[in-house]
Order: sequence, then structure tokens, then C-alpha cells
Amino acid sequence: MTLLLVACGGDAAAEQADGRLNVVTTTAHIGDAVRNVGGDYVRVDSLMGPGADPHLYLASIGDVDQLRRADVVFYNGLFLEAQLEDVLEQLAEHKTVVPVSAGIDPATLLPSANYADEFDPHIWFDVTLWMQAVEQVRDTLMAADPANAAAYEANAAAYLAELAELHAYVAEQAARVPPAQRVLVTAHDAFSYFGRAYGFEVRGLQGISTASEAGTADVQQLANFIAERQIPAIFIESSVPVRNVEAVQAAVRARGFDVVIGGQLFSDALGDTGTPEGTYIGVVRYNIDTIVGALSN
Repeated sequence: MTLLLVACGGDAAAEQADGRLNVVTTTAHIGDAVRNVGGDYVRVDSLMGPGADPHLYLASIGDVDQLRRADVVFYNGLFLEAQLEDVLEQLAEHKTVVPVSAGIDPATLLPSANYADEFDPHIWFDVTLWMQAVEQVRDTLMAADPANAAAYEANAAAYLAELAELHAYVAEQAARVPPAQRVLVTAHDAFSYFGRAYGFEVRGLQGISTASEAGTADVQQLANFIAERQIPAIFIESSVPVRNVEAVQAAVRARGFDVVIGGQLFSDALGDTGTPEGTYIGVVRYNIDTIVGALSN
């Protein structure tokens, strides 16, 4: 990969025939933000599609080719793209490579339970934090393409207004769940920012990174918690295998309590392109509606 990055380094901007800024993002969440801010002035490709797990994602030769042709590369940072860190750091020596989390005050970030001196990377689950990520996208595009800075600023303002409405919607829907029932149990510990922002206690079977495997003791401990608290529903995730959550469900049932799988949540990836869940706003609305529907019954 290093040799490819060095050997293929060229003037990507000169290769962009239609004049648009060529942007590559790691996750679809970021790609959606760039499309909303960039509008007609950017072409966006995201490396990770529906169901992709960014914690475990490895760059292919094709990915490296896309990255080296980009004018601008955006990634999440905070060690989300753990397997891509070296590639992104090397690429940053030759072009604009920006973590969208760069502008977020570290004091507002949650610590990682998996890695010392690291933060929880799942910032998009708190809409107000994701708004700061969008501002980072705006500022980077304006600096990279000053001729269209006014358009980027206007697009960002419109999108940020939509996100403010989204934040209000999530808070309003969360309030429909009685406080004692606001316990969210998922496949991995991705929803801590959501829990802090919208008043839910959050438990994940696996850690912040899906690279950490859940063992029998983890399953039994979580099953005890669910049975004791009589939590009505637990959730699977689109980017994490379902088998571990099904093991928890079976272990709870063995304790004489029946917990249902309340639905599939989108955690580290968006849904299919062309569907509402193929956008960040669509996924956030889908997730809160699914959570509230299962926990308020």
C-alpha cells in the first residue's frame, strides 16, 4: 500500500475533467455530509458501503487508487478506521486528508473503554456533535475550493438547520419512553453518545470496537442484567453479526424472562443508496423510531 501511494501520487485535481472537487470519504455518513455541503461542486465516493464495519475495514488496491486520485479525503478519526490509519497518515503527506472529528472539543468526547488515551469514535449518534463534523467539512471544502466558498457556506447553513430539527425530533421521541424503560441494549457499545444526549442507559455486548470479541462471560453477564431489569427489547445492528445478540436472547430466556429483538439499528453504516436509510437523517430517524417503538410498549 505504501509503494502504491508513493508511486501513484499525482495531480488529482488535473485529472478531474468536469471541474468538480473530487472527494473520497471512508464512511457513508461522512459521504452524505459532503454531498449536502458540496452540492453540485463535488463528486463524492465513499469506501464503505451498507453493512461495512469501519473498525475492521481493510483498504483494497481499488480503494488506494481512489484515495490517491482524490483532491480531498475525509475520515472520521478517533481510531474508528483502525485498519486504515497508516494509509491515511501516509496520504496526508501529499494531499488534504481531514478527520471530521478534528474540530470537536475533546472535553465533549467520551473516553474509549478499549484503548487508553483514545475516545469513543461514534460521534454521529449525538446529532449536535455531528453538526460540528459538518462544520469541519464546510471549512475544509471552502479552503480547498475558495471559488465556490459561498455555495459551501450556504449549503452547510441549510443542512445544519435540518440537523437542528433532527436533534429536536430525536429528543422529542425519546421523551415518549418512560425513564425507567430507557435502557438500550445493542450488539456493540456504539450508542454511548446517543445515551448521553437523549437520556438512555446504554449497554453493548461487545466493546466500542467490534474487533473485541464477546465471550461467554459477557453473554451471561448481560443476560443477568436484562432479566433482572426486565428490559422488554434488545437490538441487532446492520454492521454486526446477529448471532451474539441471539445468544443473549437465549440466555435471558433460560433465566425465565422473554426479551424480544426489537429490530435492527443502523450503527456503523448507512442503509442502501436511494432509500431513506441511505442518508444520515434517514438513519437517525429510523433508529429513534425503532427504539421508541420497541421500548415504549
